Amino acid sequence: MKLFALIAAAILLLLPLEARAGAVGFIELNIANGADKPLNIGVWYPTDAVASPQPFREFTQTVAPTGPVSGSGLPLVVFSHGTGGWYGEHYDTALALAHAGFVVAAVSHTGDTYDDHSRAASIIARPPQVRRLIDYMLAEWPEHGRIDAGRVGVFGFSAGGFTALVAAGGTPNLSRIGPHCLAHPDYFDCQLLARAHIAASAVPNPPASAWIHDPRIKSAVIAAPALGFTFGSEGLTGVTIPVQLWRAENDHILPHPDYAEAVRLNLPTTPEFHMVAGADHYDFLAPCSDALRKAAPEICVSAPGFDRIAFHQTFDREVVRFFQKTLG
Repeated sequence: MKLFALIAAAILLLLPLEARAGAVGFIELNIANGADKPLNIGVWYPTDAVASPQPFREFTQTVAPTGPVSGSGLPLVVFSHGTGGWYGEHYDTALALAHAGFVVAAVSHTGDTYDDHSRAASIIARPPQVRRLIDYMLAEWPEHGRIDAGRVGVFGFSAGGFTALVAAGGTPNLSRIGPHCLAHPDYFDCQLLARAHIAASAVPNPPASAWIHDPRIKSAVIAAPALGFTFGSEGLTGVTIPVQLWRAENDHILPHPDYAEAVRLNLPTTPEFHMVAGADHYDFLAPCSDALRKAAPEICVSAPGFDRIAFHQTFDREVVRFFQKTLG
């Protein structure tokens, strides 16, 4: 019997990590959001069902659609996407987390997706949608009993990074946008306001009480956060959880030092910080398929010599490691 156990252990060591980690189940849902439109979400989770390649917009992901959830006491990570994105734009990172035993739930923010820009300038609407997503996953999702409500993390990119910081306790001061755009009228955030016919100097600054925080969030991964300069040091005093912060060296959308660097310098506790040499803003998005390169070439172009596929192998591994460390 002892010899058999040793042989079995040796065989497991020879198997690829992904095979040992099990398969990933996936389901897309629309969930009620009060009087507003339902939220479109995607959920990835561990399963023992057989996975196979499945079409996923312009991508293909290997999942078991609606397969049964495997395990209990599972940690949850919720995702918030960037301006004009959708819930699946970081599907590779979601898959990596689900293979590692996490439940991942990602939301498409109403009015700020690739096919609906009607609320792209109303960033205050995003944190309540993250809270609604957590509410749903912990109390209404049919498999909510599989989740450990004490182990919740958040992942956010670009505008989603700002959203995640607010959800984790940050309070921005939007009156800083006017002077910022006066100095940098060509920056993406200032151009976004201009396209929405909103004067940067006239952006309303909601009171601190209007920003929705969620104390259930225990750790955060923030990549290339938008509007980082709006927080200052006083606006981030409420972010006391562990943070992994990422910056692209050559971010032409959110240039250094007003965004990720402003967050890094002002967080009350030093974050785990990664500066990605040679990377641009959109390199944090999942590597593009041929179909996406044709549909949206502007988000698929990397600098010469930068390998987005290789980077995401490192990025996904580091995100999984961080959440394993901080959520147990």
